[in-house]
Amino acid sequence: MLLAACSAEEQSPQGVRFFSADAYPQSLSAWGLLHISPERVALADGVEPYDLNTPLFTDYAQKLRAIYLPPGTTATYREGEAFDFPVGTIISKTFFYPKGDEPGLVQASYEWADGQSELDRTKLAILETRLLVRQAEGWDALPYVWEGDDARLRIAGSLVRLELEHVNGERAALPYIVPTRNECAACHATDHSSGELQPIGPKARHLNRGYLGGIGNQLTEMAASGRLSGLPDMAQVPAVADANGDAPVADRARAYLDINCGHCHNPRGAADTSGLLLDIATVDTRPLGVCKPPIAAGQGTGGRAYSIVPGDPDDSIIVFRMQTNDPGARMPELGRSLNHPEGIELVSSWIAGLGGRCIEQAGSSLTEVTGG
Repeated sequence: MLLAACSAEEQSPQGVRFFSADAYPQSLSAWGLLHISPERVALADGVEPYDLNTPLFTDYAQKLRAIYLPPGTTATYREGEAFDFPVGTIISKTFFYPKGDEPGLVQASYEWADGQSELDRTKLAILETRLLVRQAEGWDALPYVWEGDDARLRIAGSLVRLELEHVNGERAALPYIVPTRNECAACHATDHSSGELQPIGPKARHLNRGYLGGIGNQLTEMAASGRLSGLPDMAQVPAVADANGDAPVADRARAYLDINCGHCHNPRGAADTSGLLLDIATVDTRPLGVCKPPIAAGQGTGGRAYSIVPGDPDDSIIVFRMQTNDPGARMPELGRSLNHPEGIELVSSWIAGLGGRCIEQAGSSLTEVTGG
């Protein structure tokens, strides 16, 4: 079902408004996606929350994710790819931190704050809301920065200087970066040949779980409510691991790399020319980086020879690029100002457990893999 492309604004019975690309409002509240008061921010009727098995790391920010589908429409299941969403769909992601006990101080935490579909503004610092808007011509990305009682469209992005307090009490300066509209598009152009934007999180393998530990599977609930068509038997639906769960370390590390790196490092992504493929579908050890020399990483190698050296994370380029905060070498390039010690430890543990060794022969590397 298509919405009228010629109309600057469409309003649903729930009160959500859809705007054409030439009429985007400056205020987030104009979309009607959120109920905003001095005490709370809550999802409007018809705006459904969702969660991911393993979320993208964004400087410890927590996120309220939600999808709005126009009444009478449905998303279509696609295995391995983002679902096919109808025109008029709006995917929102609101970034926030638990407040510290001082102005400008926020806390790093994996625990969700009060409520599953609303945010307590007295306890939380809400920084930005990003929208992916499905127009007839394709997806569009819009960054809104919270300023007082509303968020404002900031095409050029923004910088918010904060101080982050870790669980152990240590503090670090946090230059929180709201990406520009073009930077949003750079990550969401998961197929560089077409250049079209696509959602990253709303894929079967990420959504195949209960919402925030609740009862019921997100996918079966979407299908039962008429918001998802084509869902196969759940035994056939893939699921990545929870990186913070108790699955085997290899499964958790691969899930972490898939969500944080796979949208670029996949056979059709922007980083495909590197030959390094970190999406969950890649199983061959060489494109996955094992004993693979870099093609054009420059300073990003940190003086290391291979993307992954089995049994030796400290000598692996992947770990170096996760550790560094040098803008010219860090990975991911966008979306973080800090490194992620927990993610580094996870990927390092996986590499440390890989068997085999890299062998130089006639200027190329071979791999003897004995485990993994």
